Amino acid sequence: MSTLVLVRHAQATPFEAETDRLSSLGVRQAEALATHWTTTGVDFDEVYSGTLERQRRTAEVVADAMMAAGRPWPTTTADTGFDEYDGDGIFGVLAGELERVDDRFGELSGAARDARGTAEQNRHFQRMVEYVADRWMRGEITDPMVEAWPQFCGRVDAAIDRVLAAGGGRRVVLFTSGGVIGRTLQRVLRAPDETSLALNWRIKNASMTHLTFSGRRVSLDTFNITAHLEQDGIDTFR
Repeated sequence: MSTLVLVRHAQATPFEAETDRLSSLGVRQAEALATHWTTTGVDFDEVYSGTLERQRRTAEVVADAMMAAGRPWPTTTADTGFDEYDGDGIFGVLAGELERVDDRFGELSGAARDARGTAEQNRHFQRMVEYVADRWMRGEITDPMVEAWPQFCGRVDAAIDRVLAAGGGRRVVLFTSGGVIGRTLQRVLRAPDETSLALNWRIKNASMTHLTFSGRRVSLDTFNITAHLEQDGIDTFR
């Protein structure tokens, strides 16, 4: 049997001008993950990541910390198949179109804008994001320039299959994003599409989800583990 560890990237900067990078807390989270693996003696045979900055940088911080501690660390293979769904397209292009025709979304969007910089910012933003993502997943809002749900699923599935098909007896880690992890688990559990997004909204920064696999047979062992962060008091929801 082989093991695939799915790691959601560490905390990024969603409310800043440059969103695709790690925050200072995100760097600490990645370092805490490396410390956990160092102290528990975990090694990997293969390392993968998406090509987005927040994904690659999480992998880099972990790699640097592991090698500084004298632990072996394979070269990371970056693959666009593990990139997150097109957030800019969905929450920019599609959301803009939706706001013009959907009064309910207009209310959610307005509330999110009004809450910017307040303690309620995350809650209102999440409500807006969940609403538009659900419409995107159902194919109710589309644009030729935005990757559709079936294309996203096909891309992720093909990338995961490339990892699974490479043979047994391996320990593999993948640094990716919540949408990719949610889709992968939905597929493993043979659950409906709605499950993918429902899982995505619960996946924490720098969390670990463990799968075991042999060929195309894949099982879920653990989900959304953050004990390595909580013990240092740096756990965050998203």
